[in-house]
Amino acid sequence: MTAAPSEFAIETRGLTRRHGKKVAIDGLDLALPRGGIHAVVGANGAGKSTLFRLLLGFITADSGEAFILGRDSRALTPEDRGRIGFVNEEHTLPGWMTVAAIADMQRRHHGTRWDERAFHNVIGSFDLLAQQRVSQLSRGERAGLNLAMALGQNPELLILDEPTLGLDVVAKRRVLDALIDGVAAEGRTILYCSHQIEEVERLADNLVVLERGRLRNFSAPDDFCERIRLWVTDIPFKGPEPEGVPGLLQHRRIDGVHHYTVIDQGDAFADYLRGHGAKTIQSQAVPLDRAVDAFLTRHHAGPTG
Repeated sequence: MTAAPSEFAIETRGLTRRHGKKVAIDGLDLALPRGGIHAVVGANGAGKSTLFRLLLGFITADSGEAFILGRDSRALTPEDRGRIGFVNEEHTLPGWMTVAAIADMQRRHHGTRWDERAFHNVIGSFDLLAQQRVSQLSRGERAGLNLAMALGQNPELLILDEPTLGLDVVAKRRVLDALIDGVAAEGRTILYCSHQIEEVERLADNLVVLERGRLRNFSAPDDFCERIRLWVTDIPFKGPEPEGVPGLLQHRRIDGVHHYTVIDQGDAFADYLRGHGAKTIQSQAVPLDRAVDAFLTRHHAGPTG
């Protein structure tokens, strides 16, 4: 069986998957080192969930390769799967089972890997009772139970696909706190997908940006933000044509003042604006949520004011 280099928790090489005529994953080359939290962001249809299903061997690629914990995703053994935890946004569990029955089933399945302390730490934070049936649990409590089971199996890799979707503020905080505690395990890697950028900002060591099935960024969130700046300038009349503005991600004109969000442009951008008649120029950093929004919506026109 082919093995990927051991320093990577996840590696893909030319990975491609089509759904009919649509390319969901497009020649993806990705290498995520072991340890820490890697956050995956992208617009709907960027290929995030398809990537997770390919990595877990739930579906097969049209071409290319995918490796998870050094093993070919097409040939994962039960032992391999025991090293991988997975939680998605559905939080689907048998409604007739009790919390205690689910815990007993997981203990038997995972044997010596099972971490009772980690399981009960999460269960306790959600105030779940052993005799509660799944059908009696709220969505947030089901999310807590799923996360408790995933951490209880003591995985080397934990994959989370929108685990806080639809949860209230309190439940979200409990999930995030449990994740922060869970990543403390030596060598554990977490691959985390969320549309909630405030969660990414709190959790992520690395930011993975997918767009139309392709990798567009892999860096620390702070490094990503450093690439993007907002320039506010008063330019008489229309200003330069947007398609000619270097590094342009977003352009808005508000009360006659131009707002340019650009990427990979240094101080020379001020000279560019002056060359187009700018009277005043201000430059400011952009927080992560606005940086990601500008990057992912750069092909969409903003309001001109």
